[in-house]
Amino acid sequence: MSRKGFGRILGTILALTMLLSLFPASAAGPEPADSVYRNGKIYTVNEDFTVVSAIAVKGDRLVYVGDEAGVEAYIGADTKVVDLGGKTVIPGLVEGHMHVTGLGSSLMNLDCFWMPKQTILDLVKAAAEQAEPGEWIQGRGWMNTVWENTDYPTKEELDAVAPNNPVFLTRACGHMGWANSMALELGGITKDTPNPQGGEYLKDENGELLGCMTDTAMDPIEAQIPELTLEQQRQGLLKAQEQLFSYGLTSAMDAGNSIEVYEEVFGPLYESGQLKLRVYGMISHTAADNETAQYLKDHPIDPDNYELLYDNHLSLRCVKMFADGSLGARSAAMLEDYSDRADHIGDYRYTQEEIDPIVKVAYDAGYQIATHAIGDGANHQVINAYEAAIKANPREDHRLRIEHFQIVAPEDIDRALELGILPSMQTTHATSDMLVAEDRVGSERIKTSYAWRTILDKGGIIPNGSDAPVELVNPYHGLYAAVTRCNRLGSPEGGWHMEQAMTREEALRSFTNWSSYAEFNEDIKGSLEVGKLADFVVLDRDVMTCPAEDIKDTQALMTVSGGEVVFTRDNSKPTIMWNGLPLTFNSPFYTEPGTIYAPLSDLANGLTATVTRDGSKAAITVEDKTAEVEIKTVNGVEYVGVRALFEGLGRNVTWYGLSSCVSVGWLK
Repeated sequence: MSRKGFGRILGTILALTMLLSLFPASAAGPEPADSVYRNGKIYTVNEDFTVVSAIAVKGDRLVYVGDEAGVEAYIGADTKVVDLGGKTVIPGLVEGHMHVTGLGSSLMNLDCFWMPKQTILDLVKAAAEQAEPGEWIQGRGWMNTVWENTDYPTKEELDAVAPNNPVFLTRACGHMGWANSMALELGGITKDTPNPQGGEYLKDENGELLGCMTDTAMDPIEAQIPELTLEQQRQGLLKAQEQLFSYGLTSAMDAGNSIEVYEEVFGPLYESGQLKLRVYGMISHTAADNETAQYLKDHPIDPDNYELLYDNHLSLRCVKMFADGSLGARSAAMLEDYSDRADHIGDYRYTQEEIDPIVKVAYDAGYQIATHAIGDGANHQVINAYEAAIKANPREDHRLRIEHFQIVAPEDIDRALELGILPSMQTTHATSDMLVAEDRVGSERIKTSYAWRTILDKGGIIPNGSDAPVELVNPYHGLYAAVTRCNRLGSPEGGWHMEQAMTREEALRSFTNWSSYAEFNEDIKGSLEVGKLADFVVLDRDVMTCPAEDIKDTQALMTVSGGEVVFTRDNSKPTIMWNGLPLTFNSPFYTEPGTIYAPLSDLANGLTATVTRDGSKAAITVEDKTAEVEIKTVNGVEYVGVRALFEGLGRNVTWYGLSSCVSVGWLK
């Protein structure tokens, strides 16, 4: 399948039909647009990656994409005209793999994302002090690979800070849980509990429960945790939408939910007009003979005539399956033993004989299938199942997907592409997993892992996403990882297996038209072309030309979905981006012409810096670098110059005035 030209004919037909319907033959010119955006640098991300300066919107569609002269005809008395002032515009970003409701629910629990272990324990202790005895404490985001001691944590550590409350904290990957003794007891889990298919209870050297478990072994505990009410789920979903719009994400693939959730949580919010995010839903599918399987049989999909729901906002033509776990949890299913754990190949959710009929049920009912597979064993198994379904019932355009596609044997990469299987990958997974990946799989298997360039050079495309809340949902982290193969800290210097990096154009396509293609929606979104939805985002920098290290700090200034402005950035105060994240300040900034001053104490906390004062000067040390700066005291608050501090630490400092954003780069 070519990366160029997909949907070209269909898109042309749609554009012509749209134009004919809008402009009667008797009209002297086009109808005035509702809004016009002009004087910009607009990346259409069409087949030729054309750059234009103006677009016009009528209703929820684009009616003009071109130059300044041509857009004049679309400006009427009531047309809203926006002068972009040279700003960069890209299509509304399409999040190709995430858990929308999972992000929403995570915003209601303890945020443990990549925090030091002691910080997490302090959060649990504080929560326990506020909770009633027996009340559940939940959180997500811990990552042992970034701790000083990378061993998996223990139940005793949680028992010490929350003896009277059940505690369950999910690892960032979502495939391992950390529980205290009360949670294990409520789940009926003892040291004699056998490992379930697709999961494992980790134990210490004495055979006692460690307190960590993987994948399906988490089920008994999760079954005891009270479910969120429908109203709580709806509020979480709206919180997730707010976060996505703030980054310029107008569409998201939701990687697995029940039919009931789509009907009872998403549906009412779409009907009320509160939910405006376009969602490509995936129905969780786990068996060949349960209620969901029967639903798929009773509600077959006609792939050629499927109509989106709620005015192009919801699609339910895909199912989600799981074949294994994660690399970090050592539950990704491998063909051979893990390099750092003998006699262990991970956790297969199914045997080949079990997964084949599950795939067949959904495939024969016309559904697209997206299966989570990380290890080379799981990928091999899923490709086998897909191949069997395709051969038994050929379909011209199935677009079957494998989610993650991380550790894959060379011959299976070729086989997947030959079968037309889409490798849905998340570029930030590579820059997170690199901390353990080679230890887990060894120097040979790593050569064809996270192999973006290999796939692209063989003619494939890569739908990209974040897998949030596994990773942060920020798409600019994904763009940055795609082109640099570095994490947010700029490590490793020169990139990790840089030979597999994407170009900037490929990276942007992976978050726009490639992700749209992966959900059968390339005819209505993913590029800025006449007849397509007016989904776009205005940025504070040109992601195609700015320093690569600054891509991760990109700020969305305005997000437009279907012609409606759904987000506008507040630029009333500066933002300082450090390692891809905004620093938090409790005191206001102080500014003088040409200089921004930030509160010293807040900076020290955010940078984990040590400060030594000497009169009106301060020596600020971050890791092994020290900057000497002048202290300015205003209204009792000590301030230091932002540029003076970071340049004193040997960092690059770039001011993006459109967003009042300071991007702090790597050591010079």
